[in-house]
Parts: sequence; C-alpha cells; structure tokens
Amino acid sequence: MGSAQWKEQLEQIIGGTLQLKQVKVTEWLNFVPTVQLAEDAGIPAGASVVAFDKWLWFAVRTDGNEVEVLELAQDQVTSGESRLIGWALNQLRLDKKLLLQSAHETERQSAELGKWIQERLTAGDNQAEVPDYLTAGGRLFAEMIPFLLVSEHAPRKNSYYELEKLLKSFFEEEVMLIPIKEQEWLIMGQVSLLKEADTGERSEEEDETEEDLLASMCSGLHGMLASEWVGECHVAVAAPIAPAKSIVDTTQLLRETIYLGRKFHVGANIHLPWLLHLERLLNSIPEPQRGKYIEQVLNRSDVVFEPEILMTLETFFGLDCNVSETAKRLYIHRNTLLYRLDKLKQETGLDVRLFSDAVLVKIILLLYKVTKRK
Repeated sequence: MGSAQWKEQLEQIIGGTLQLKQVKVTEWLNFVPTVQLAEDAGIPAGASVVAFDKWLWFAVRTDGNEVEVLELAQDQVTSGESRLIGWALNQLRLDKKLLLQSAHETERQSAELGKWIQERLTAGDNQAEVPDYLTAGGRLFAEMIPFLLVSEHAPRKNSYYELEKLLKSFFEEEVMLIPIKEQEWLIMGQVSLLKEADTGERSEEEDETEEDLLASMCSGLHGMLASEWVGECHVAVAAPIAPAKSIVDTTQLLRETIYLGRKFHVGANIHLPWLLHLERLLNSIPEPQRGKYIEQVLNRSDVVFEPEILMTLETFFGLDCNVSETAKRLYIHRNTLLYRLDKLKQETGLDVRLFSDAVLVKIILLLYKVTKRK
C-alpha cells in the first residue's frame, strides 16, 4: 500500500486533513535535539516532531537527504491518536521490509534452481530430476507451461523484479521466473492459462488446439516484452510439463528451438518446437553435404535463388501450395504465377505442384538459408 492510500485511511480515522510533503533531513533535525537514525541511515518511520510550534510531522520514509512526512495541525489529534499514527507508519515500514525480504529469497531460490539447470545441461544430464530442496515448496510437481525468453540486450539493474512484475500482470497469474544465463530466463506459467485462453463460443471448425493456444500466448508474451521491457527478444514455448521431472530436458528443447528458429528463419522472434521438425533434421546434416545436395537436386541451376522465384516459393509454401491464394497474396495474375512455376520446372525438373518435388524444394530453401551466409 502506498503513502497516498495510508494518508486517506488515516484521514478517515482522525476525521481531519493530512498533507503529504517532502522536507529536508536537516530541516527535520532543526526541531529535535537528537535523533536515533534507523539502520538505513534514515529517520525512523513513524517518528514525529513538532514543527514551528503548531505542526506535527510524521516520518513516512527517508530518501537520501529528504524525508517524506505526513503533516497535520498539532491541535487536530490527541496524544493517543498521535501514537496510533506513528505506530501505523512504522508497521507499514515493517510490512514493506518483510515483503522485500521475501522477494529477495524468491530471487535467490530461483537463481539457485537456474544454476542447477545449467550445470545439468553442461553435464549432458538432461533426464535429471529436480532435488526436493529446489522444488519451490513442491510447486514444481504441478503441471506448468514452460516458456524460454532470450533477450538481445543485457538486462537492466533490478531486472528480475521488473520482469516478474510484468509477467504477473500479463498472465494475471502467479509465475515462476528462473534466470538461466544473463540474458536467458525460463518462465513457468500456470496450466490454467490454457483453459482461460480457450474461453468463448466457437464452432467445431473454429476450435483451437493446445498448440494454437500456446502459440497465441507466446505471441502475446513476445509483443508485451518487446514493447515494455527488453526490446528485441526471442520467445519459445513447449507443451505443459511436470517441471520436477523434466525441466532440464525441456529447457534444452526450448534452447534448441530458439537456435533453430533464429538459424533457419531469420527475422522470426516466436519459435515453436512442433513447427521445426524438418529444420531439426536438416541441422544434423554435415555442412559439406548440404552444398553437395543442393547442387545435385537443382542440376547446378540457380533459378530457385532468383529474388522473384525465391519470394514466390516462400509465399507458395507458406500458403500450403495453394495457387490461387498465392497469386492473391503476391498481387499477380494466376497465369503469372503458373509461368514462374513452369520456369522453375524447366530449369530444375522440379514441379512444386507435386508433393514429392515440393518437399525437395522446401528442403533446398531451408538449406540455402543456412549456407548462403557462410
């Protein structure tokens, strides 16, 4: 609760008006011969002085060389009410101190868990289960949704608290924030988020799958983080897990997902593991064999890599090889699109209107993306 809210409540209790103001510490000390400073070198919250023989000042908090005070006329309150105000303000300080201590402990435990996850990954022990002392009081035994956030920029000071606050506001649920590396965080959301995201009336054709809901949440999360916190960043999500048993293996999956997404789909920021199966397979092919494969399949023709053909194929595959929709998306006549596809067939012998040839060309395009920048 902020100072302004306390001020309003105290005004209701005493039936008078309080003024919230800032005064210099030196000015405060002018009205008291000695003062016992708190451990943070500030005026103790709840302490009071009589200023100018008519005002009562109650210290709310000290910030550097200034004291935030509640001011009221000395004759407005009795001595009992004065002690009550002092006690209430001191209690506010204690509550905030306990809250801060709790927040520090949460961050410490999360950092310890993140360190343990990184150690297991480095050791290649992906199947390791979380020790009982790191399960956050048993929270990790419940099913949760794992997100991995990777920022392009170094985190700001107090980034843990700021990020945790944003996440709680975005999800409107409690979350677990686990720092893995300096620019990498594992976010564990409540599985109830899926049920909340699936509310609303839909026909059977419009029903969203779990993957659709996860993708939607991932997209929204990235948009919020990119605009309000880290700027350029990458986000991946996986299906719900029981973190205590599979948090290490899932972190590895999400890391690989972001790596493959950034490698094969430059410019993308949202990465979904179920959409990267082919990329995962192609990434395992040794580099020399990639270039050799491209040359063999294309009969040494470079027509696929002409900007116009390249854009046409990307759009064609993105629309599930639908000729009419591709022509509309490219703002060209259907015959113009067919001409381009026929040109590709004449040069390479591959007709992307046939499933088998479309698969080959799709593979070539993915391999080209990771070889052309070498």
